[in-house]
Amino acid sequence: MSFSGFSFILWRLLEIVTLIPTLGMLAWFVHIYDSVGERTPDMYLVLFIVSVLAAAWAIGTLFLYTRAKHSASFVALVDLLFVGAFIGAVYALRSIASADCTNWQRSGRWTTDIGSLSISGNGYQLSTNKSCAMAKACFAFGIMNCIFFFITFLLALLVHRHSSRDRVVKVRETTHVSRHSHRNHRSRSPRHSHHSRRTSSHYV
Repeated sequence: MSFSGFSFILWRLLEIVTLIPTLGMLAWFVHIYDSVGERTPDMYLVLFIVSVLAAAWAIGTLFLYTRAKHSASFVALVDLLFVGAFIGAVYALRSIASADCTNWQRSGRWTTDIGSLSISGNGYQLSTNKSCAMAKACFAFGIMNCIFFFITFLLALLVHRHSSRDRVVKVRETTHVSRHSHRNHRSRSPRHSHHSRRTSSHYV
């Protein structure tokens, strides 16, 4: 296996690893909206659909790599289309980028006694908005997959180039062997014919 092919497999695995949690979090959003009878907003739905298709494509080309490498130019084209799809999905979710998902909330008062001295104050705790944090994580994974699929697009082109070069070399070697064997056959034929004539004249 060439270096480009090995790198392609590694980046495919990285794509799958980042797409699986993205699918899980976006499926949670879809379920929440479906459970209350509302339509899932496009900002979640677009990225969810793109992630489902991308995960299926990544898993399929990973397990069928031996076949996919022979059509690496087609794989590169599809990967480039996914780059554009992820850019569009991330753009639809862009509003979450500036959201503040964590803040400090007051949690009551605290009191500490040090001998005859009593100290008290307000207590605070860090609160995180779950849905906001999950949407922001999906946004980050979407950006990452824009980069990952562009890298696999370039690697697929290298695999295609390497595969084409190997086919050309094999064709040249086969042609060379065929010509060489043909020449040997032609060079042996006169000797065989001359030997046959000498044998026949001897018996006569």
